[in-house]
Amino acid sequence: MQRSELTIDLGAIRRNVKRLLDVLDGAQLWAVVKANGYGHGAVDAAGAALGAGASLLCVATVAEGLELREEFREERILVMGPTATSREIALAREARLELAVSSNEIPEGVRVHLKLDTGMGRWGLSELPEPTREVVGLMSHFASADCDPEFTATQIRRFREATEPYRHLTRHLANSAGTLHFPDARFDAARCGIAIYGLSPFGADPGDEGLAPALHWASELAQVRQLGAGESTGYGRRFVAERPTWIGIVPVGYADGFRRDLTGAEVRVGGELRRVVGTVSMDAFAVELERELPPGTPVTLLGHGVLAEDHARVAGTINYELVCRISSDPARARRVVLDS
Repeated sequence: MQRSELTIDLGAIRRNVKRLLDVLDGAQLWAVVKANGYGHGAVDAAGAALGAGASLLCVATVAEGLELREEFREERILVMGPTATSREIALAREARLELAVSSNEIPEGVRVHLKLDTGMGRWGLSELPEPTREVVGLMSHFASADCDPEFTATQIRRFREATEPYRHLTRHLANSAGTLHFPDARFDAARCGIAIYGLSPFGADPGDEGLAPALHWASELAQVRQLGAGESTGYGRRFVAERPTWIGIVPVGYADGFRRDLTGAEVRVGGELRRVVGTVSMDAFAVELERELPPGTPVTLLGHGVLAEDHARVAGTINYELVCRISSDPARARRVVLDS
């Protein structure tokens, strides 16, 4: 195999979408496939989500929307980030993209979703203007649906009050966390990202929400060696053996997306959970072994019980960032798409 192999299970994405649709109980699910489908592949993820019942695709930029339009000629595509130039608006109009708008300047000839700031403090209008004929939707964005129920309830109330006069338009507020834990947030549609990939928006085991990770990342032991007492592995000698210790070298590092601060995380080596030791370098990291194992022994970096959420806790970040950072460079990783 190559240095590592990424396997994307489209069947898992479809099952996650169906699970979310069950939760939404009649509201539409709009699949967020920005940032190359959170590292899973935007086109593949979009196709799986649409096939399972998603009604619209959400991206961050016009460029992302144009890439999807080449593959999905008739599907609705919403650009959620700001469009900075008249050129971008013209391209969006020509490609029949829909735009989120956070100002009183509403472009003509393109479907618009007015974005209200209910507490995110980022993009968004402080008050809704009178919608023009171009406006088809009203939206807002949760700041803390994963961790602050009280403020989330405040945002739901603000959004409902502001949009009540325009109930004939499509109203959408909920993200993955809002969809799963706040029934009042579902309105007409929900924009789900992290959950369709089988990752938890709460940093917990995704199985708790009936979700299954769609990404499996694997490598193998490239070298196995025994350190004597007092010998070290890796830059900075951060791991020094206290006694004779077997270690395995995995040919994956932070250039591949296995972050430098994942020292101490656990990966599965030949079916057993083993600890990452020493400094993760650009192209390799070390694992502590109980015994000598042959080179070529499989190593699971993510998937099959090795959770992105657990890695994220070690690294002091969130699962979103970990999967988005995995390299899609074919020179470093082989990518496999399967349909379970």
